[in-house]
Amino acid sequence: MKFELTILGCGSAVPTLQRNAAAQVLNVLERYFLIDCGEGTQQQLRRFKVPYNKINHIFISHLHGDHFFGLIGLLSSLSLQDRKAELHVYSDKRLQEIIEFQLKVMNTRLSFPLIFHHLEREPALIYEDKALTVRTFPLKHRYDAPVTGFLFTEKERERTILRDMTDAFQVPVAFMHRLKKGEDFVTPDGEVIANCRLTMAPPAVRSYAYMTDTLFRECFAEHVKGVDLLYHESTYGNEFEDLAKETFHSTAGQAARMALLAEAKHLLLGHFSSRYPDPTPLLKQAREIFPNTDLCYDGAVFELPVAKRG
Repeated sequence: MKFELTILGCGSAVPTLQRNAAAQVLNVLERYFLIDCGEGTQQQLRRFKVPYNKINHIFISHLHGDHFFGLIGLLSSLSLQDRKAELHVYSDKRLQEIIEFQLKVMNTRLSFPLIFHHLEREPALIYEDKALTVRTFPLKHRYDAPVTGFLFTEKERERTILRDMTDAFQVPVAFMHRLKKGEDFVTPDGEVIANCRLTMAPPAVRSYAYMTDTLFRECFAEHVKGVDLLYHESTYGNEFEDLAKETFHSTAGQAARMALLAEAKHLLLGHFSSRYPDPTPLLKQAREIFPNTDLCYDGAVFELPVAKRG
């Protein structure tokens, strides 16, 4: 039942001694999703003991180097290890051209199928399996680098049968799948047995949103309304709001306002400028607006526990 985020890098622009470039891994029920892949990501995967061979889907927010320069190295290493499983990359269509050119120059053929999925500027469902959906939404960065946000959401589970109760009311086996969907049971005598007496509600679904390299816009909150865990870039402190606007980034205070507008449950700050060896002042600024805020750091793990419905 794991829903766990591992931060591999939370710096911006260039790696520092304290922080690697942007990258993180989301583990949902042992499905591993890599989000961005800055320089040195494969070393961080090893350092923090992430089973990178289990990563089958990589999401690249945009084509600035601190978010994708590590990808060709990771692909090369996976091929050297004779990976066979498909690897899916979701990105701006230009990334496919870049990777294919790099492979051509190196005269390299990967040992596994590499499948690109091109992201558009409209909100879309880009991935779905039995347990999870991934949706995209546009953010606002420089004109030469369209940025995509990602929302990962668990699917609703079926209700759990209470066997002692279904036995007591002699519910036929053929009706069990309807109980799991939430239907009430009607006995042969016409008595209606409420579903809540026969089943237990599933845990609440969990969700995670990734918003990086963007100007603050109130309308973006609608894409992540009610999210459990929100990662929002906070490249600068509030004292550099003009610089943030000039460089198409956000401040810690703006990240907190986004969490407040989105009615998020928990906010993570990341993508810190190298001018902040210690980003603690950013945490203070954000918590003045949104108290349930934490700082990212390389190797940090944030887990969303299984929760009962309210």
